[in-house]
Amino acid sequence: MLRPPTTRRTRWLAAAVIACVAALLVPLLGSAATAAPPRIPSAATAQSELNQLRVAPEGSMAGYSRSEFPHWRSSGGCTARQTVLQRDGSNVQVGSNCQPTSGSWYSQYDNTTTSTVSQATIDHVVPLAEAWRSGANSWSQQRRADFANDLYWPQLIVASSSSNSSKGDQDPADWMPRTEYRCTYTRMWIRVKHAYDLTADSAEKSALQSALTTYC
Repeated sequence: MLRPPTTRRTRWLAAAVIACVAALLVPLLGSAATAAPPRIPSAATAQSELNQLRVAPEGSMAGYSRSEFPHWRSSGGCTARQTVLQRDGSNVQVGSNCQPTSGSWYSQYDNTTTSTVSQATIDHVVPLAEAWRSGANSWSQQRRADFANDLYWPQLIVASSSSNSSKGDQDPADWMPRTEYRCTYTRMWIRVKHAYDLTADSAEKSALQSALTTYC
């Protein structure tokens, strides 16, 4: 008479079957969109960095132009914009020039998804004009280009065209994303301002502190 398999063997076989099925499904389902820039600080670290931000009135817009922040530059064959679209998208297909041709992109700002590449805009978490008013007006153009194409700090993120447009160049005292994303957004904003030694005006710093306390 054949002996029934042991409980341990039965569990091993079940685990193996599950693993095989999962391996087969991954290519079919594709990877999920992350929409998460790198190096977002913890709430505690963000609080420490917020405490260190220098408070100063916003500077003049005199001399400002988006051309003062050259973007999108290429690295490894892809522009910073193309890199973020691939990083934050789901099931992204690209052409020979690295430009995404299809996929879907989730906007954390307003909880919307688009499958139209042109509607998946790339937002500078700290807007270029805001950076200009906060100290970037005195930077070299090379440093401004580094800021505008920054893939190291949490400065670039996919956003819907409507949320990107409504945000404009406003700081957190005047614009914030949906409630569920405000903690993350606040931590990203603080990290970028701290990393680039940009100033914050008093209303902005107060809004950041309030968001950390309320949403984190």
